[in-house]
Amino acid sequence: MPAGKAENSQTPKGRPHRATLLALCVVPFIMVLGNSLLIPVLPELQKALEVRLARIGILITLFSVPAGLVIPFSGMLSDRVGRKAVMVPALILYGSGGIVAGLASVLAPHPWPWILAGRVLQGIGAGGTYQLAMAMAGDLYPGPDRSSALGLLEAANGLGKVVAPLAGAAVALITWYAPFFLYGLLALPAAALVWWGAKEPPEPPQRSSLGRYWQTLGSIGRKKGTSFLITGFAGFFVLGNLFGSLSFVSDLLEREHGLGVFTRGLLLAIPVLVMAIVAYTIGTAAQAHLVRWVRWTVPAGLLLSAAGLAALLLFDSWGARLAAVSAGVGLGTGLTLPSVNVLVTSTASRTERGIVTGIYGSMRFFGVAAGPPLFGLASDHGRTALLFLAVGLLVLLAWLQVVVVRHEVLLPPALQQQGGQPGGH
Repeated sequence: MPAGKAENSQTPKGRPHRATLLALCVVPFIMVLGNSLLIPVLPELQKALEVRLARIGILITLFSVPAGLVIPFSGMLSDRVGRKAVMVPALILYGSGGIVAGLASVLAPHPWPWILAGRVLQGIGAGGTYQLAMAMAGDLYPGPDRSSALGLLEAANGLGKVVAPLAGAAVALITWYAPFFLYGLLALPAAALVWWGAKEPPEPPQRSSLGRYWQTLGSIGRKKGTSFLITGFAGFFVLGNLFGSLSFVSDLLEREHGLGVFTRGLLLAIPVLVMAIVAYTIGTAAQAHLVRWVRWTVPAGLLLSAAGLAALLLFDSWGARLAAVSAGVGLGTGLTLPSVNVLVTSTASRTERGIVTGIYGSMRFFGVAAGPPLFGLASDHGRTALLFLAVGLLVLLAWLQVVVVRHEVLLPPALQQQGGQPGGH
């Protein structure tokens, strides 16, 4: 984008225009529908397609794994050609994959392979969405304002998680394949909004050569790699735990308690709403303090997630299980993600931010991909060992966050001075 257009993307005070942030918030909202829309209707899809519960989880995996593989490349490409030039085609592909799955459900005598192909297309498209919105917010917002912008993006992501189960359950009342068409109806207008509504910041004065680009990334890896990876795994585990818990509870509500699809969608929205409210509060109301708090908010969120997951083993009633997931997993995830987002987007400069957030985005998607199949396996073959293993990993990661991660290395000095020193290790 030419430097002369800079004023179009920012207010007179030099802060990005609200229209740009609004357009960016639409991206995580649309992207999160990719899995959340289908979670409450998996039992209906299982019956219609005549597959086992553990196999129906492939619909989640074949969306998340391609997205996770594509994200670093889309991030690297966006560092070279711009964020919007990648996000808009990605949104179009995402919506088109849903339409392919929907048409196959209507027209194909054996739609299962075509539905899986549509989900792969959706996953490839999703690989160029949310993490690039995060990178663009990092480009536009310096200092504590970055935590506010990222908090809004995470809240939009959480709002999508709240709306998606309800929307999926509602449209599934029409027919079991209706949710697939909803992707196209939402993603294609979103692509238009991003193209015309989001204004990118001016291009850096000079982009590094490709060789220099990789040298810079190598230097980031040597200096910050351990802290970055442990922090990124926090996003991996809390999202895997969230989606695994939701799919697990959805199955219990249908199989053990006989609740209908829309009722399940309504109930599953509760823990996600808790997550969205906490993410919004942490990212916006507490933005001035978040840089100081990240050392403790991340491990606290991981421990809360572990406690909520462990509580599933102690209760038998659906109300108690839902309360445990809401108060533990939902609250813990909402506490963890905004803090991790600030750390990740602050790790690299603008010209390398796309691929750094891309690596983190891949970790998030692989967590989402792993959660439902593992929890489905636990449901089919006895859940105690797998659930205790997940609790142990979350506790271990919380300990590593306190003992190993060097937050002062991940955060640039200017951000530390504006938000307060996070404390050394």
